[in-house]
Amino acid sequence: MSITGGATAAGFALQNQNGAGTGYAYAGAAAVAQDASTIYFNPAGMTYLAPGHHISGAGSLLARSLKFKDTGSDPLLVYPVGDNGGQGGGWAAVPAVYWSMAITPAIRAGLGISPTFGNATEWSNTFVGRYQGIHSEISSINANPSIAWRVNDMISLGAGLNVVRFDADLRSMTPATSMLPARVDAQTRVKGDDIGFGYNLGAMFQLTPATRIGLTYRSTIDLKVRGDAEIAGNKIPASVSVELPNTVSAAVSHMVNDRLQLLGDFTWMGWSHIPALSVQSRATGSVLSLEPLGFKDTYRVGVGTQYQYSDTLRLRAGFAWDQSPTQKAADRTVRLPDSDRFWLGVGVNQKISKKTSIDLGYAHIFFDSAEINRPTNNNPALQIVRGSFNTSVHILSVQLNHQF
Repeated sequence: MSITGGATAAGFALQNQNGAGTGYAYAGAAAVAQDASTIYFNPAGMTYLAPGHHISGAGSLLARSLKFKDTGSDPLLVYPVGDNGGQGGGWAAVPAVYWSMAITPAIRAGLGISPTFGNATEWSNTFVGRYQGIHSEISSINANPSIAWRVNDMISLGAGLNVVRFDADLRSMTPATSMLPARVDAQTRVKGDDIGFGYNLGAMFQLTPATRIGLTYRSTIDLKVRGDAEIAGNKIPASVSVELPNTVSAAVSHMVNDRLQLLGDFTWMGWSHIPALSVQSRATGSVLSLEPLGFKDTYRVGVGTQYQYSDTLRLRAGFAWDQSPTQKAADRTVRLPDSDRFWLGVGVNQKISKKTSIDLGYAHIFFDSAEINRPTNNNPALQIVRGSFNTSVHILSVQLNHQF
């Protein structure tokens, strides 16, 4: 089991920043503001929480099925073509914790800690695409101190600092030509980490007593991931420059009556900030490996609802469509076999006491079939991996909220 997750939003972003949102597929999350997890989705929402301290702790369990079907990949030199690689997905846990407090009636402060980006993909050492990747693990833990100010009854503003610890571990196989005719593969590995900084801004507008709009922006985060590239048993100090994408979201919440709430959102992500993964020698600056990604900017749309069934029970449901930054078979990688997807989510919020409640949510993510037609080492004459990926994800979430 991994805590890095199998990316549940576009690219390798993790949508599961709380447990409650799973139940409405995170539709309109930037306008909900019902517990301390609003720190991530829209810090301005802290002003909508009752005075005092609010704590929310969440965990999501992801079960990802990821399978490959070869449709005519080429062999590399005289080495065997290989097999379909087994189960490339697996189980992952995504935790998150948030705390908010009132400083004055108009000013709130808070802190959120959660993994905002992550992906884990594992193929067998005999995988047909082993020369492009067998193990890919990315994790990003974000600490997000935030502040919010209620300007007046209609306008609230919020801002936060993002401190990100980023880790990457990428492995692949390479033909050990010096060992011919045994035709043995050797493993190569690039491993490194870095800490980066960014910010997020939020605003909420209470247009009418029933209608609220939330707007948020999260900045890019520049990283210089430093570590070692281990090639044929030799360790070379190396680095990879990564710019995590910026995000803009607009959300709406509308109370049809005192029980029924409708939610919706539109979110844009700037994935084109990561055109390729270029591993460079820290000593000479030479490029050790280059993996073009062809990422395009993406958008996500979601609609959801909450229904207050009784004083203690709230029911939830939601749907969302999420675009992949990878749109061409030649750009898709065995490390991140991403494709467009849509969510279906259901959930409940149950009050345990006047100050405590628990959220439960389940979502299923349906992925479009993802074709790959990618040359190894950017050289079609060397090898082309041809096939398709079949992916689906089950998500089970729980969240405990307490006020004091």
